[in-house]
Amino acid sequence: MIVHGRLAPGVRVIENDIAERLGVSRTPVRSALHRLEQEGYIVSAGWDNERRLLVAPMTEDDVRELFQIIAEIEGLAARLAAKRPAKQRTALTSRLRRINEEIAATGRAARPDPSRYFELDMAFHRTYVEFGAGPRLRALHDAIKPQSERYNHLYTTALTAASDRSVIEHDAIVRAIEAGKGAAADAAVQRNWWNAADRLSTVIASLNERGLW
Repeated sequence: MIVHGRLAPGVRVIENDIAERLGVSRTPVRSALHRLEQEGYIVSAGWDNERRLLVAPMTEDDVRELFQIIAEIEGLAARLAAKRPAKQRTALTSRLRRINEEIAATGRAARPDPSRYFELDMAFHRTYVEFGAGPRLRALHDAIKPQSERYNHLYTTALTAASDRSVIEHDAIVRAIEAGKGAAADAAVQRNWWNAADRLSTVIASLNERGLW
């Protein structure tokens, strides 16, 4: 509900309400909220009896920190993907190119579909991560990546407008993996995420940061 925006940034999270909404007892809800607070989806405000749980705000500082972490994880996955045998890399990069071509076509459409763009962008990154990463790295990625999806869901329409730049950055990732250049693949992925943070920060600043209290 948080990732998809059904619980908006800054909204108070009340244990009883969540339990009723999900049709479960308060015990698993309390455990889940504690886990979500640890992972950064929920924050607390106030003291002791006045303590409140809120859906984490979405700010420029937060997006930069979050995207930097994802850049490091996905950069390593791309570096590892570039070390795979050439035949395997060729199959991977062929698939990545097809997805990137669909992203380009979606962005060029007379009426771009933001949801489709979001799905394709997710698929592009997930493809090389699953190819290159081992189980531990994938687990780290699975834990942090949904937090970025909150931003993509909320601001996807604005991000779709910058699809041409994303396509160029994706192409650099593909070419580096195809050539077996691990350091270049890592750098290309990090550049893509840093640029995405810049683009998103601009959007957040123009629309005002959401979910602040």
